[in-house]
Amino acid sequence: MTELIAPTTRLHAAWLAARDDWGRGAAQPGSGLGEDDDVDSAAGFAAWVAGLHAQRDESRPPPQGRVPATYWWIAEDDTILGAITLRHRLNPKLLEAGGHIGYGVRPAARGRGLATWALREVLRAAADLGLDRVMLSCDERNPASARVIERCGGVLEDVRDTWLGHCRRYWIDLP
Repeated sequence: MTELIAPTTRLHAAWLAARDDWGRGAAQPGSGLGEDDDVDSAAGFAAWVAGLHAQRDESRPPPQGRVPATYWWIAEDDTILGAITLRHRLNPKLLEAGGHIGYGVRPAARGRGLATWALREVLRAAADLGLDRVMLSCDERNPASARVIERCGGVLEDVRDTWLGHCRRYWIDLP
């Protein structure tokens, strides 16, 4: 059964397998992985996972340039299929591109509707957080991601050059 789970050190090996499917050093949207994060060692992975959990706490200042956020892994049994993040609010950079929600599905798991399913689940979490609408963006050259956002009610605001590249920017109104 596919589910959204909180990041956990228990799935270190499974997370590394997913990372390797993306390719070492490849961007993994929605994962919260930074260029300098040490995820290969058990201690480094544990520190990274703890940092993801800490970002959810609204009472603590987030790392520089970030906003409070909740991270989930898209999992099936003990296999990591992708990740999705709900940013609790936007800063000017995220308003330009990136938005409230970022997600990614590992290459071997694409084409199964996982991103659409996960986005629908996280839209409920966004509404529970008190948001009345969310902004999402995707690369102009990523029609699959655009379809995911549109299937979930995304209304295209514009296409523009941003710090993330040439992006389609969408808004989704929440119930």
